[in-house]
This record gives sequence, structure tokens and C-alpha cells, in this order.
Amino acid sequence: MTADTTIPAFCQGISYFGQELPGMREYGTNAAIRVAPNTKSISSPSSPAAVFQTLLAADALRYLTLQITASKASGHPGGFASIADTIAALVMLGYKHIITEVGHHAPGFYSNMFLDRSLETMGIKTVADMAERFREMHGLLGHLSGQIPGLLNPAGPLGQGQHFAMAGAKLHPGILFPVTIGDGGLGEPYVMSSFGHFHTAYPQVTNFLPILVWNGYSQEHHSMVSTKSNEEMIAYWQSHGFEQVILVNAKDYDDTNQSGAYVDSTQFSFPQRLAFTQAVLEATDKAAKSALGGKLTVLIVKQLKGAGVHKRGAQSHNLYPGDTLEKDYIVSALKARALSPAAWELVRTNFERAGGGSAVDTVVTEKELPLPELGPLPLQEFPVGEAKQVATTAMGELVAHVGKQDPNFVITNADGNAASGINNINMALKILHPTPDDIYFQGPKGQVYEPLSEDACAGLAAALSLFGARTLWCSYESFAINGVPIWQTVTQAMAELRHVTPATITLFTAGALEQGRNGWTHQRPEIENYFGSMMRNGNIFPLFPCDANAIQVCYQWALSRKNQGIIITASKSPLPIRTTFSQTQQALEDGAVVLQETPGKKMVTFAVIGDITLIPVFAGAAQLEEQGIGTRIVSVLSPRRLYRPDDIGWQSCTESDGHFLDDAGFERLFGGDVLIGVTGGASGMLEPIMLRSTVKRDVFAWRRGETAASAGEIMVYNGLTAEALAKRATELL
Repeated sequence: MTADTTIPAFCQGISYFGQELPGMREYGTNAAIRVAPNTKSISSPSSPAAVFQTLLAADALRYLTLQITASKASGHPGGFASIADTIAALVMLGYKHIITEVGHHAPGFYSNMFLDRSLETMGIKTVADMAERFREMHGLLGHLSGQIPGLLNPAGPLGQGQHFAMAGAKLHPGILFPVTIGDGGLGEPYVMSSFGHFHTAYPQVTNFLPILVWNGYSQEHHSMVSTKSNEEMIAYWQSHGFEQVILVNAKDYDDTNQSGAYVDSTQFSFPQRLAFTQAVLEATDKAAKSALGGKLTVLIVKQLKGAGVHKRGAQSHNLYPGDTLEKDYIVSALKARALSPAAWELVRTNFERAGGGSAVDTVVTEKELPLPELGPLPLQEFPVGEAKQVATTAMGELVAHVGKQDPNFVITNADGNAASGINNINMALKILHPTPDDIYFQGPKGQVYEPLSEDACAGLAAALSLFGARTLWCSYESFAINGVPIWQTVTQAMAELRHVTPATITLFTAGALEQGRNGWTHQRPEIENYFGSMMRNGNIFPLFPCDANAIQVCYQWALSRKNQGIIITASKSPLPIRTTFSQTQQALEDGAVVLQETPGKKMVTFAVIGDITLIPVFAGAAQLEEQGIGTRIVSVLSPRRLYRPDDIGWQSCTESDGHFLDDAGFERLFGGDVLIGVTGGASGMLEPIMLRSTVKRDVFAWRRGETAASAGEIMVYNGLTAEALAKRATELL
């Protein structure tokens, strides 16, 4: 680093500076984004100064991406390098609500936020700071998360980014939400199907812009779409309903005779680099205006992976130990992209001014979305012991009220609400469909979103919630696993967010015990172990209401929560009323509620998760009582409350919740001579109870599925019977 005092302070840490590029004196004297009222972008995508300065910005992004990854010999520079020109074009055109589905593009996105000064919010003011904090705790994570100022969405598993773009577009008409999609990620089945369903449901919402990063390679090999011709790729998007397909092919500008269909624009002569940059700028401008103007639009940029960094193709994807700043090919690549101090200052000025200021100050996700008041919920408390009620139906009445009060509210369901006992939601809010049909309660203004994909259901609901709206994702327990990865991504992001957003709420119905006639294909309660492990995040609350009263209180509570994931699991079968509202309210604090306690010479406590599972437990308790053995039946509503404070990571969560049942309360609920945990799902949900109990104990849980005619038969098949429970309790005594 030279001691030249003309070097901008933010450039501290840059390894190499370059000479002025041709045209700097003519086109780089003044920033292309001028200081003027309502000016947030370049004046024209064809302006020579704008084109020249966009090229500088693309080189700056590539340089920073490679320098910060090489500083740790870790991270992914290659994929972002192939789309850096387009990211630079978006910024120069004033668009900063940029989303990605490619977590591996993280260092490029961090570079973008560094250049517009958003990262200063987290104390990153120089290139040296950025390199020091890259891939470090409380710094710049290897993949995008909820912590990074100015960035709109987390990015991890492929096939998710489009949900965030569509959610943002729905909530914020008039704002463009570009989303970069890798050609490797295009192989995920969710991307195009979710675009298709969303556009059918919301044809008026087109202000999201997919940008296909068509660079020919995936992580370790050629991408599966690398063999498509340009015509085939255009037809592919058209066949999925995209009215405007704009393709920019770097090869059309190549004057260096590069081989293959995918080429590197940074190898062109300087005039041709400018020609390609202008083509990208003009195409991006055209695509943005098309999307904002009501046409479903995609921008495809075809350029070799790794363009302008240390290697090309899949070999550019990530750095390995040894790929340091001293490595010859890293040094060579950095020197090739190095800018002069004046060019760095010019890029920084444009990025600061673009979009009206730093992204951290301007993008919609940096502020809490205003929500309409819901007013009192239409709660209906059924008398304890009353004839059986369907819990999901009782909750459905509350969901309908929420939807009527909040026009942004969306409920998503792949299997259909009627199948989950909540057709009352369809009746009140209507299924969103272009074909009006009163028989099915559907129409174009509905709030019930029903794609036949759990990923699309979970994706839109979770993304809308992350962007600040109220939602509900409803699924059969057996199929929900297909949507959980994005829900997990969002809940983890919520734990890290710097602002408040509504909890993302789910309702999982039709558990394994209700699905006997469908056989094991509909009996996959192992998902409960997934959520059991997620509880240790600190902001995940699985809830198991035991009746129609409890589920209403659980949903009311969930609506009040922020930055958390609330999982409500309940049956769609008519079941007895066992609790009052006040008991459930207390159980949400304590984690559980005693449903029945009878004295005896010894005390057997049953810790029960679920509602149908209570049936054999009550019967088993009756058998023990005949032997003079005392029993206590405890319904576990919120297992997360039953952990010890040091078991989970609640302290670092946004809107942290550090309330746990104390030892005296735990002994009151679960003390005795024998403890038996009972669940119709996976045993992991009982972990907090088994960790704390010191008495003889055992677990009855799901084993495997089988075809059966009733819940009782499935419980017998899995050993969940009154006789087995009573026998094991006696043995332990």
C-alpha cells in the first residue's frame, strides 16, 4: 500500500492500485450520478460517461470480491464475478433492492454494500476492515444472513431467492426487486414452478426481475443448462409465462477469439469491454422498465464463470487453503482489475448517491412494515368436558378474522384447507384463483394461496413474514418437510435481524395418527425431530395445543410474537375439550399444564405431546389407578419453555426470550417416582423433559408407519397403548 495521501481513506487495505484507464480524463472527471433534486441514477444507459463508470464499478466489485476472499483463502468469488457487470448496472440505474438466491455470491454482495457505505453501520469502513471481518463471527458470514446492513434476504439453499423477490414486489408496488439466479440453481424444481403459480395468482405483480447468471458452470462441473442454445433458453422462460425475455451474450462482443459458448468480457479489448458494458446497461434498463411496466420479465446474462478473477469455469467457484493474497494467480488477477485511487473515489461516489443513499438507509427491509390493528379476536371458549370439537376449525375462525382486518395477510396451503378442517378460512377469505367459482370459494381477490408445492407455500409465507407481513403456512405434517428448508432459513435470519418483523407462523395438521388409511406415505412425523433440534436456536417455539380451546390461545399468542418461528401442530379430528383459556395461557408460560392428577401409593407422571395421544394415556392412567398407583397427566404445550436457560442460544436472538420454567415449577409438573414421555411424533421433542428429570423414566414415541383403519390401530402398531403404558410404569416402579 502506497503512502500517497491522495488515496481515499476507505481504500486502506487494497493491495494494488492501477493506472488510469483510457477515457478517465474524458469520462471520469465527474460522477455520472449527479447531485440534483430527485436524482438517484445515471441520466442515460447510453451515456459514454455512465458506461465508462459502470465498467469501473464492475471492476471494483470483482477486485474487492477476490481480495476479501483471498485474505482468508476461503469463500466464493467466481459466480459473482460473472454477473458483476449487471450488479454494477443495477446500482448505476438506481436499483438497490437486490436479492439473490445464490449464497455463494455473498462476498460480491458485501462488496456492493461496502462501496455504498452500508457496512459502516457494522463498523466496516475500510477494505482492511472488510477483509478482517470476512467469514468471522459477528462479521460477514460466508453466506448472506439477516445481520448484514442493506441486504434484503438470507441466501443458502438454492431455489429460494425468488420467494423473497416476489414477496417484496407484492408488498411494495412500484419498487423493483431484482433477484439473481444461478444457472446451477435453475436446476432446482422450485424456481420456475413458483414463478408460474405466483404470476397466475398475482398477474398484476410484475415488479420483480429474475436475472439469470448463465455462466455455464455449477460448483464443480458444467451446469446442466450449459448445453442449451440461446434460442432454447429464451423458449424455456417463455414457456413458463415470461412475456419479455432479454438476453445479453458476452460472446457477441468478443474480439479475442475465446473458445466455447461462454467467454470472459474482461479479456476483450477496452473498446469492446465498453461495448459489452453498454449492452448490459441498456438491457438492464429495458428489463427494469418492462418489469415495472407490467410485463413478466427476465434478464439473462451469458458470461463465463470467473470472468475477471483468478480462474475460470468451475475452478473459480471457491478458494481453498493456499489460495492466499501471495499466490501468483491471485496477484495477477488483482493487478489486472486494480483501479487508480481516483477511479475508486468515483465508484464510491456513484454508489453512495445511487438509489438516494446507502442501501442501509433506503431499502424497505431496513424499516418495520406498518401493520393494521386486528382488534379483539373472535375467541370462543368451549366448556371443559363438552362434546368433541375440531381444534383446527376453531383456529380457522381466528385466521379468517385476521385476514379480514389485514389485506396483506396470506395463508398458504398445498393440500387444501378443506382437507385440514379449515374450510371456514376458504369461505371467509377465498382461494386465490383467476377462475371465480363459488362452489370452491375461489376468486381472483382471495387471500388463500394454494400452489401444489410445499416449498412455494413455505417460501412465500416465510418471505412475506421476513419482509414484515402477517402470514400462515398450513400443511399436512407428513408433507411439510418439503418446505422446511426455506422456513428454517427465514427463522434463522429473523434471529439475526436488526429490526422487528412478525413471527412466521405455521399450522401443521393431519398427523401420522390421523392418516392410517393412507399408509406410511402420509405418516412422516420425523419432522418433529427437525423442529426439536431447531428449538435450540432460541427463537423457535413448537406448540402442541391439546384441544380447540388451547389452539385459539396459542394462535393469539403467536400473533403477538416478533422475529420468531411458531409451529402449531394439531389434529383435524373432533376431540374432547380438556383445558380452559387461562390454563393454556399459563401453559404458554410454564410449557405444560396438568390435565388430571390422582393420588396413590406411588406417582407416575405422563408427559404427553399431542392431542390424540392423550386417549391411550388416560386409559393407561385408569388401569394404574385400579392398582392404587397415583398418576399425573401433563399436556406439554410448549417444550421450548422446558429447556434450561443454558441449553439454547436465546441470548443472541433479536427479540430474545429468556423465559424458562424454573426447577421448582418443573418438579411440580413432572416430579414423582416415574416419568413416561409420550408422543405420537418423534421422540426428540421430549428432550428438554428427559434432560431435566432425575427419576426413572422412559419414552413412548413413533416408530414407523403402516396402513391402518384408525388412529388406534396405528398406536397399537407403534406400542402406544394403555396396556403398554401401564405395564412399563409398573416395571419402572
